[in-house]
Amino acid sequence: MGTDERNFRSIYYEKVGFKSVEEKKSLEILLKEKCLDGNKLRQFCLRFAVPHVHRSLLWKLLLGVLPMQVDCHQFVMNQRKQEFNDLQHTLQVLKIVDGKTSKSQAFLAMWLIQTSNLTFDLNLNQEKDLSSNNFIAIVRCLMHFLDDDVDVYWIAKKFYDNLLKMKNEIPKLIDYTYYLLEKEDPEYYKLLTSNQLLDSVLLAKWFNCCFAGIFHDNCIIKIWDKICGGSYKILSYLAVYSLVLLKVRIWKMTDPVSITQCIRNITEETADTIVTKTIDMWQNYSSTKEK
Repeated sequence: MGTDERNFRSIYYEKVGFKSVEEKKSLEILLKEKCLDGNKLRQFCLRFAVPHVHRSLLWKLLLGVLPMQVDCHQFVMNQRKQEFNDLQHTLQVLKIVDGKTSKSQAFLAMWLIQTSNLTFDLNLNQEKDLSSNNFIAIVRCLMHFLDDDVDVYWIAKKFYDNLLKMKNEIPKLIDYTYYLLEKEDPEYYKLLTSNQLLDSVLLAKWFNCCFAGIFHDNCIIKIWDKICGGSYKILSYLAVYSLVLLKVRIWKMTDPVSITQCIRNITEETADTIVTKTIDMWQNYSSTKEK
């Protein structure tokens, strides 16, 4: 079979939905093993679109909520649920939460307990700490597509804990963002940097929360699939492609806050286009490099 025929068939299968079906089957085969292969699961996240039906399980495995030994899953999740309930009970006893406390605020307090950062003078309604706000943004995003509160809390905790561990890498992501943008559009890059519209502070804010609360919740999840697979570098690509696609709107802006607001206000359709193009750009650039 010739190369052209293979390419034609691949495109055809993708258009009629066969490609996603085959990818889903491949993942299901990986998940049937009694001792799962974390490296293969990570590679799946990096190479393919994660089926919604398997996303929660896959993320729990890759983030360490669940072990790779399948026989232990029920026991471990029972323990996670018990710890979740104990944390909630503790907050009630300490009168930190009440009937008016939102889930995201309660989950923040639970996270603060587990990270030994809870203070007795904590006021959840007035909490302005950057880490707290980032954690809440991640929780709210996860609540859009996860129904189980236990899953939401533990995935949010592990996801954000991992994000904090790579905080020292953010300057590298910022530098890489500048590199990509200058390569994609030198004139636009010069305008944004010379007018101080795109500074390291703005980019750090985006990266510290993985765009939670900034980019459309229903679309950012596809980017987080890649992050769970181990590629934080994709955040630079998302920043660059968002800036490039929204160039007409951003060109005349006068402050960085307006850029964030512009990204926050895009439609789901535009956000989905940005994510699709971002992943394509990331894959193209990374095809011969480490992701």
